[in-house]
Amino acid sequence: MVFNYVIGISLSKNEQHKKISKKQLLTVGVIINIGLLGYFKYADFFISNVNFVLGSDVPLLHLALPLAISFFTFQQIAYLVDSYRGETKEYDFLNYGLFVTFFPQLIAGPIVHHKEMMPQFANVRNKIKNYRNIALGLFIFSIGLFKKVVIADTFAIWATNGFDKAEVLTLFEAWATSLSYTFQLYFDFSGYTDMAIGAALLFNIKLPINFNSPYKATNIQDFWRRWHITLSRFLKDYIYIPLGGNRKGNFRTYNNLMATFIIGGIWHGAGWTFVFWGFLHGLALVIHKIWNSLGFKLSPIVGWFITFNFVNIAWIFFRAKEWNDAIKVLQGMFGFSGIVFPYILKDKLPSTEFLNIQYGAFVANIKGSYDTPIILIIGFFLILFFKNSNQLLHKVPSVKLMFFLAIITSLVILRLNHISEFLYFNF
Repeated sequence: MVFNYVIGISLSKNEQHKKISKKQLLTVGVIINIGLLGYFKYADFFISNVNFVLGSDVPLLHLALPLAISFFTFQQIAYLVDSYRGETKEYDFLNYGLFVTFFPQLIAGPIVHHKEMMPQFANVRNKIKNYRNIALGLFIFSIGLFKKVVIADTFAIWATNGFDKAEVLTLFEAWATSLSYTFQLYFDFSGYTDMAIGAALLFNIKLPINFNSPYKATNIQDFWRRWHITLSRFLKDYIYIPLGGNRKGNFRTYNNLMATFIIGGIWHGAGWTFVFWGFLHGLALVIHKIWNSLGFKLSPIVGWFITFNFVNIAWIFFRAKEWNDAIKVLQGMFGFSGIVFPYILKDKLPSTEFLNIQYGAFVANIKGSYDTPIILIIGFFLILFFKNSNQLLHKVPSVKLMFFLAIITSLVILRLNHISEFLYFNF
């Protein structure tokens, strides 16, 4: 914080340094920030790959990852770039320290801009209790906690069993595994963001919206305008546009998109599966741009179906600890590991012997039951037809809302004896 504050103040001043230009000063600041992130987060990944290629046996460092380093690094890099562009005002170090360490969004975002937060911290009126904000904050916080503890942790059981424990997954088990992780990740991370927004509102601080019903997206570009909005904004403003954006012809645009999303994949984790996940999304955006340039159109329903299934399949590589885990799930999803129908359907379906279909415990390998498909359908219903937190945030607190808050808070308290963690703490 001290380093970035000093560099930022120097960059925001009008006078030019004699020995070093502002561009050189910015470059030094960014390199040192990226260097620390690289050392703590990617040193073992680099050593592992060197050992693999050279056949060497360099011991891994097993460094303890500083809490929230991925998020506060990006946040402070954005501050340095904004200072270089003359978009920041001078504030005292105490306010800057609060900007970096503000606890509601420190651990997992949203990634905030200096100009969004500093005026709020400096505003004297925000130091007065606002009971409407307190009521809304408690309401949104409770919704986020409910998403995490009740919904996400329910799906987490099947996702963990499918990816990490099952050796083979049949058709229904594989789809239940992938969909469970797709829903778990959404309710986990959007739940955390809701909790951050709610906690900040208690202090009259408004954090930016980070999710806008991303699984309703009808194309991949629309998805990234809705999913982890502040990360998408960062990648666009500080990587894609500086690389040239779409200003230097189609071929350069496609390369810039691929580079941006591969960097986004690497930022999420030190592993080739994350790189491949970023590559898939970059490739999808390139195809989307080519498709639009040719003037083709899809109906919204077809567009949603393709987008959701692509995102669902791409999440498999994001979640898998090893390549074999991802291949295991994909093989099951496409029927290469067998098909098992619920035993209850045995006498109700026409002969399926030629398809080598069996009947029995159709989700046994993921510790599922007959409730599993029902809960997955409820998950679809929640993401497609319910109002999201952004829409609820504009409601005026009422007795009905507070009664709803009391119910969901009670359900959460009943589940707090379970051990769980936020997924984005890993990234």
